[in-house]
Amino acid sequence: MFKKPYGRFNRSNPGRRPFGGGFGGRGRGGQRSFSDYSKYINKNPEEIVEEIFLPTVRITELNIIEKLKTNILQKGYKDLTPIQDKTIPLILEGKDIIGVANTGTGKTGAFLIPMINKAYSDIKEKVLIIAPTRELAQQINTEFRSFSAGLNLFSTLCIGGTSMFAQRKDLSRVHNFLICTPGRVKDLAQRGWVNLSEYNNIVIDEVDRMFDMGFQKDINFILGLLPRTRQALFFSATVSNDIEILINKYLVSPIKISINEKKSAKNIMQDIIRTSSPSEKISVLHDMLIKPEFAKVIIFIKTKWNLNEIEKELKDRGFLVTSIHGNKTQIARQKSLSHFKENRTKILLATDVAARGLDIDNVSHVINFDKPATYDDYVHRIGRTGRGNNKGIALTFV
Repeated sequence: MFKKPYGRFNRSNPGRRPFGGGFGGRGRGGQRSFSDYSKYINKNPEEIVEEIFLPTVRITELNIIEKLKTNILQKGYKDLTPIQDKTIPLILEGKDIIGVANTGTGKTGAFLIPMINKAYSDIKEKVLIIAPTRELAQQINTEFRSFSAGLNLFSTLCIGGTSMFAQRKDLSRVHNFLICTPGRVKDLAQRGWVNLSEYNNIVIDEVDRMFDMGFQKDINFILGLLPRTRQALFFSATVSNDIEILINKYLVSPIKISINEKKSAKNIMQDIIRTSSPSEKISVLHDMLIKPEFAKVIIFIKTKWNLNEIEKELKDRGFLVTSIHGNKTQIARQKSLSHFKENRTKILLATDVAARGLDIDNVSHVINFDKPATYDDYVHRIGRTGRGNNKGIALTFV
């Protein structure tokens, strides 16, 4: 039984038009133009015609050790994805790579598989992997463990929100891979607790997100401490001028592989939801979430304070809700993500900390309860649904 609105949302509820309904509404700033919201609408996404991708090399034909092939197949892989097919053979040859691909295309496997093979083949090889968020770093570490099972290879995870002193102890143990966030590994290096000159392979995932989050100086600092002879792999959804400068400075004759470059997924139905008051907004959200088709939903909210308010309201209405934001401890954030991934709750509230990199299966809807700050943020948010060749729905409150 769902409770009725109360508290700060308990106001009169004027008639509403939940979806679309044209662009004639007037807000605080006066008449809204078509261009204001047209970018949030795509009611007729292209039907997905699944192209038959024929990989140039099969998993069993890869020039890697047999145990690694077995691990890949045991994870359920039948064939390599396009980004894996095009990059893995080149990485195995020792080339520097710029992989341009959207999330959900198999980028993690594209760099982990050849790097694991390289580290297994030569104990002197050490790999530094940098991800923009704690959640993505943990996700990569989990994938590393499954790919490298039984190979006697070890990783150390160094991310914010956890004890730096515990990580110092972990770094003193034998490890082949250091998987980290940029701020934390920079702090560790400045304290002299990690010697980055030992890592002769560097992988930077979600380079564009790193720059969006203000880590450009940190990345330059970290790259400057690596040995001059190294293999470098950069993966990004887009390549800006600033990223090109970084590439030209630190990569040697890199090969650029672009897969599926596009601004907004064409397999995601996108629409707007018009409301005129906070009470109407939460009521419309309520009415959507009780529908069975809203099977697994991520709701993006601008501020941590507002997220907490909405989380309390939805819980008081009887919804099972979990959330992630910057003020939560790493343990709490990971617990929330696990509950959502394991379908123990169908609703995840998030600030933009989760807008990139998270790989969560079968998200049916993304709801922008608050409008994103930029169109790039919008694209990254809605990319949590409609992953791969699946269809998804993205709805934005205006």
